Amino acid sequence: MENASIDGAATRRLANAIRALSMDGVEAAKSGHPGMPMGMADAATVLYSRFLKFDATDPSWPDRDRFILSAGHGSMLLYSLLYLTGYNLPLEDLKHFRRLGFKTPGHPENFVTEGVETTTGPLGQGLANGVGMALAERHLSARFGADLVDHRTWVIAGDGCLMEGISHEAIALAGRQKLNKLVVIWDNNSISIDGPVSLSDITDQKARFAACGWNTFACDGHDAADLARVFEAATKSDKPAFIDCKTIIGFGAPKKEGTRHAHGEPLGAEEIAAARKALDWNYGPFEIPDDLLSTWRAIGSRGGAARKAWEGRLAGADQAKRDAFEAALSGEIPEAAIVALHDHAKKMAETKAAMATRASSGAAIEAVFEALPELLGGSADLTPSNNTLVKGATDLTSENPGGRYVRYGIREHGMAAAMNGMALHGGIIPYGGTFMCFSDYSRPAVRLAALMGARVIHVFTHDSIGLGEDGPTHQPVEHLAALRAIPNLYVFRPADAVEAAECWAAALLLDDAPSALALSRQSTPGLRASADENLSVRGAYELLPADGEARVALFATGTEVALAVQAREALQAKGIPTRVVSAPCFELFELQDEDYQESVCGSDEELKIGVEAAIAQGWFEAFGLDAFVGMTGFGASAPGKDVYEHFNLTADAIVETAEALLES
Repeated sequence: MENASIDGAATRRLANAIRALSMDGVEAAKSGHPGMPMGMADAATVLYSRFLKFDATDPSWPDRDRFILSAGHGSMLLYSLLYLTGYNLPLEDLKHFRRLGFKTPGHPENFVTEGVETTTGPLGQGLANGVGMALAERHLSARFGADLVDHRTWVIAGDGCLMEGISHEAIALAGRQKLNKLVVIWDNNSISIDGPVSLSDITDQKARFAACGWNTFACDGHDAADLARVFEAATKSDKPAFIDCKTIIGFGAPKKEGTRHAHGEPLGAEEIAAARKALDWNYGPFEIPDDLLSTWRAIGSRGGAARKAWEGRLAGADQAKRDAFEAALSGEIPEAAIVALHDHAKKMAETKAAMATRASSGAAIEAVFEALPELLGGSADLTPSNNTLVKGATDLTSENPGGRYVRYGIREHGMAAAMNGMALHGGIIPYGGTFMCFSDYSRPAVRLAALMGARVIHVFTHDSIGLGEDGPTHQPVEHLAALRAIPNLYVFRPADAVEAAECWAAALLLDDAPSALALSRQSTPGLRASADENLSVRGAYELLPADGEARVALFATGTEVALAVQAREALQAKGIPTRVVSAPCFELFELQDEDYQESVCGSDEELKIGVEAAIAQGWFEAFGLDAFVGMTGFGASAPGKDVYEHFNLTADAIVETAEALLES
């Protein structure tokens, strides 16, 4: 790459097209953030015109560089770039920034706009997604070779991204992994919404990144040659690269540049007119001169030759490699993987072994791991507790990039966001474990996975008061309800080893949604006598019918299904016909047709009781309950069995509840 011949004036003129579109879009919307796009326009121009490997005519080219705007409030920067370089984003969409039905929402959303790699907005998420994308690139390159996988991940992050706690989790993970194809460009404009960043932060960011194992660089964010110098150096780094890019927010706006007033509000007609004059931009709103647009479009197509060369290498690869590569990127689950889980479930049904569902989940992973090479595991420093490591699997490290297990460290939030990046990159189905109570730490990234429809599997163990002695700080009671409240997140709570295998199969087949597996520490008996059919995929099903016409129906999940079975036996012995429904996934049950739902929920004459070691929220709506046996507050520290008895979560309590309601 030849950077000595950079024409600063020509680069500035190209960058001014971004500035003009950005301030015009925000002004038309009367809402948005013009300052960041105006300040970072020069850096983005140098990046796109000289370093970023992409082809606007093929946005899904697998070996493209990934560009992430972590500072998503500056979305007009990205929208301007996509329009100028020739992606499928018409100028009309920019004119209707932040308007319903157009492809320019207030923050970039990957499922709305072609060319947007990930949904950003909550600050720091994009940075952590970038770590996952870089990890995915390294792993897939080791698996398929650099002839097919050899690209970089570029991130533009702002002060807010670096202040959010997730940033430290992400950069520490990237440093440990020595992700030398990850470049983070810091828009160091010293301004936040309240005013100068110094009001709230004095962190030496370069020192922080260096302490986490990054190479650090600095440049003038408005000097094209200086930008090219550090970008070039970053591409040769042996560690992840952090660039301190010093900029002026709202660059070109005479009265508002360098102030908080350029951050999160339109500049106004008067200031925009003055900015046009200062930038020597003699064109009307949303007007880009033909010569500039032609230059930008040429930038957008300059990666065509590299893409065609890559396509040639793919076509020339041996059949087995090509098939495996295309299968990985397709995201389809091979039949062999589902068969492996089905066979495993049948074995579990035959043995009916009592075990903790975390162990059942581990056995299911073991069963499918070889048949699904795209599966990439990990844990937030709880590997022995989460049962997430398969025998013989090796760690993914810089020394062993082909490994299939990531040691995320005690970084739940960073782990969840990195897994989002892996899933979005393609070619990988990530799963990661932690205790269920720590799902609170990862929740923002779990929510974004649901919003984006990313197939990420969260293994949440120690799912109830049954974990015992660690006490209420570690005993989740509201977490099932909280997770179930997230749209497009499928929450699975299997009752035994058969259901664990079935839930894993169901989660893998959900290619447009994340899943959360809620798994027990304590043992639970094998309940299913048959696994001929995956019943868990229906969300809820009748596990045991009543002997006679049912008067009571007990609905339960997880370890409480065994309590419901015991209660059924007692009620039947008292002459009260009772049936048991296992409900491993509310979300899947909601998708079933009305006839099936009615067959499971039963008649209005039946007394319906829900049982779960958690709060009742969501239960009554799901099954039309008459009563609920569960938690109303936090747990307590004691052996798990004692805690269940203390909170009256027993088979006897279920029986007493049913009898009292029948009498009334």
